[in-house]
Amino acid sequence: MNKCNDNLSSMKICFLSGGTGTPKLIRGFRNHVDDENISVIVNTAEDMWIYGSHLSPDIDTVMYLFAGILNTDLWWGIKGDTTVTNDYLKDLGEDIYLTLGDRDRAVNIARGRMLNEGYSLTKSTEILSKKLGVKAKVLPMTDSEVTTYIKSEEGLIHFQEFWVRHKGKVKIEEVVRDYSGASATTEALDSIKNADAVILGPSNPVTSISPILECAGIREALVNKFVIAVSPFIGDAPISGPAKELMEAWGLAPDSAATSALYKEFTDVFVQDIRDEIPVEKSRRFDTLMLNEEISRELAGSLIEIIREKK
Repeated sequence: MNKCNDNLSSMKICFLSGGTGTPKLIRGFRNHVDDENISVIVNTAEDMWIYGSHLSPDIDTVMYLFAGILNTDLWWGIKGDTTVTNDYLKDLGEDIYLTLGDRDRAVNIARGRMLNEGYSLTKSTEILSKKLGVKAKVLPMTDSEVTTYIKSEEGLIHFQEFWVRHKGKVKIEEVVRDYSGASATTEALDSIKNADAVILGPSNPVTSISPILECAGIREALVNKFVIAVSPFIGDAPISGPAKELMEAWGLAPDSAATSALYKEFTDVFVQDIRDEIPVEKSRRFDTLMLNEEISRELAGSLIEIIREKK
C-alpha cells in the first residue's frame, strides 16, 4: 500500500469499531498508517456460542480485514469460503439461521477451544491474529461476557437472531444489554492511552459503539485523548444496518445530531457526510459514504490532516 513519507506511517491510531462501517474506514487508513501502529477496540456484545463454537463476528471482520482475507462484498466472512459443513447441517435437520463458511467456522472452533481451556478472549484473539499474519492490534473491548438482546413481540432475543434470523424486521420494544459488570481490558485502555488519536468510526451507535463506551474505564480514558467521531447517518437514515430503529428504541432521533450528543462528553471533532442535511455545530464534512476503497482512502487522509492540525 502507498504510505505517506512524512512520518505519518508511524502515527498511532486507535479505533472503536463494530463490524461494517468502521472497518471500511480502517481499510482507508491502511493506505496511510502502518498496520503495526493501528489498534482496534472491537465490540463483543454480539458474540455468542453457536453450533458448539464461539462466534465473535465483529472481531473476525476486523481480523480478516488485516489478514487480507475479508469478503469485502459482504463485509463479513472469508472471501472464497465454502459452506459444505453449513449445508450438511441443514441436511441433518439442524435449525440453521447463521450461514458460516467452512474456514470461518474453523476460526470459531479454534477460539471456542481456547476459551474452554481458560484463555481470555483477548489472548485468544492475539493467538488467532498471529496465526493469520495480522500485525495490527485487534482487541476485544472486554474479557467479560456482554450480550445485546432485543425485546420484541418474539420475546427477548439475541441481537444476531434479531438481525439475521428475523432480518431486523421485528418491532423493537427495548434494547437490553447484559453486562455482568464488564470492564475494559488493560490492553484496550493502554491502546487508547498510547494513541495519537482515537477514532469512533461510523458504526451503529447503539449496538456497536455504545457497548464499548459502557465498559468501565473507556469513557474516562477518552476524555484525556484527541477523539474524532464519524457519524453513521446521512439525514435520518443510516448508511447501513438497523441503526434507525435502534436509535428510536433508545428514544433518540436517528441522525447525526443525536449521535454527536451521545459522544459529546469526549469528542473533539465530529464528522458528518457532505450530503447530510442535519446541522451539527462545528462539524467537519467529508464524503463518508465509503462505496469503494478510494473514498475510504480519501476520508482517512482528511482525518489524518485534522489530527496533524491539532499536533
